[in-house]
Amino acid sequence: MGRVLHAFRSRKIRIAVNATLVAGALTAAGLATHHFLHSGWPLSDADPLLVAAAGVLFVAAYAFKAWGWQRLFAPDGRPQALTLAAAGGAAAVGGVALPGRFDEAIRIAVVRRLPGKRAGFGAICLTIIVVGLLDSAALTPAASVAAAAAERGSVRIGFALVAAAGLAAALVVFSLPRLARHGWIARFKLGQWLQQHCACRRSAWHAWMLISVSWALRGLALFVLLQALSVGASFPLALAFLCASAASAALPIAPVGAATQAGAGAAILIVSGVPKADAVAFSLAAQGLIIVAGAAVCAAAALWHLALRWSGRGGEVATAH
Repeated sequence: MGRVLHAFRSRKIRIAVNATLVAGALTAAGLATHHFLHSGWPLSDADPLLVAAAGVLFVAAYAFKAWGWQRLFAPDGRPQALTLAAAGGAAAVGGVALPGRFDEAIRIAVVRRLPGKRAGFGAICLTIIVVGLLDSAALTPAASVAAAAAERGSVRIGFALVAAAGLAAALVVFSLPRLARHGWIARFKLGQWLQQHCACRRSAWHAWMLISVSWALRGLALFVLLQALSVGASFPLALAFLCASAASAALPIAPVGAATQAGAGAAILIVSGVPKADAVAFSLAAQGLIIVAGAAVCAAAALWHLALRWSGRGGEVATAH
């Protein structure tokens, strides 16, 4: 790890990495443009008011996710919620071109680079792991509803496994503080480190509630978008799409994060009886709207920090005069 960090301090390495990311983003944008020119923009016939409402719900989901993530940091090293929301938005935008799981590196980089309270590298990684577990736990109700509404046995079993994984993830999160203090982990240095950085049960509970609200808002946004595109609005269908795309995001590695989620969402819609063209159009529209909402959150965070920087400079100039 030390060698890797030392390599990334090199200017040539940073330029090469940035060039690769830009090339990947341009390639993804070119492929998406080519697809839309031949197949048409999926939101061209949608209700604009409902699309706007879905976009607002997606932005609100980023906010609640950030508030939940914030609760997992120690109070003396807790980043701003806007910074954490920007990290989530940047990860969504980066998922257009980067393979799955690389979005976590984007989250870490944004949290470390934006101004505010500085959390340690290890603390950020720990909170990202816990957020992932709480994401699974928050999806348990949606997966249960989707499993009950599924017509095929294989689909029902898949959603039941997602729900079971969510329960197991919740058990891990709420058992972690006790294990760090009294379990076998406490015998090692890792246990001592977890005692200092692991969120207590109360904070984890608050984070779970806020993250659950975030996923509920995403499910509601998908329901509104289904109505906007006249695909066949139903809450079980929206929850099935939500769980399928979220489960695909948990894969250890995937060709492109956003494309994998869009493909998984389209597949579950097709299995549920939605025509293939409508399923693909809705999946692309949903993923595109999530990315646009994430970009809007990033832009808002950048403007906010820029305004704070300029206001600080203005105060320094006034004090000097």
